[in-house]
Amino acid sequence: MYLIAGLGNPGKQYEKTRHNIGFMVLDLIAEELGTVINKIKFKAIYSDVYYKEEKLILLKPMTYMNLSGESVKEAVSFYKLPLSSLIVVYDDMDLPLGRIRIKKGGSSGGHKGIESIIYQLNSEEFTRIRVGIGKPKPGQDTISHVLGTFQEDERDKAREIIQLAAKAALCVVEKGIENAMNVYNGIKL
Repeated sequence: MYLIAGLGNPGKQYEKTRHNIGFMVLDLIAEELGTVINKIKFKAIYSDVYYKEEKLILLKPMTYMNLSGESVKEAVSFYKLPLSSLIVVYDDMDLPLGRIRIKKGGSSGGHKGIESIIYQLNSEEFTRIRVGIGKPKPGQDTISHVLGTFQEDERDKAREIIQLAAKAALCVVEKGIENAMNVYNGIKL
């Protein structure tokens, strides 16, 4: 069994923002696997579905980004999952739009959602899929960048990177993290 947590903020005002790219990736995975993320538990909405004979829990924390760890910890504890079965998908400003980076463990890199998960689980040892959203434009502050929507000239690339991240998450489940890293970490859209 795997728990794939996509990070974001609940509410219509955040729906299409860069910070919600984790939610967008989970929505695409759910669509491709023929399920809907609409069950309520773990301070989240979630779905359970099978992929290649593996049970997947697709989790979208509804705690707001900075408290994502509360939701993730509840689900990990409920299912008694080893952290090797946790995959977290989230936005990363340090990667340009059009890149993803899969890795296991490491620091939060300043990402408040990941800081919360590390704090709640008391461990850094889980798989992350960082989805590049790029840096703010000159003169733009960080908050307006991450809480802003993709500009018209970025939308095609954003759609493609969401598709790539969804495939990467399923590759981790099916073929393991090493294989997924080898296949997806070098791709530049």
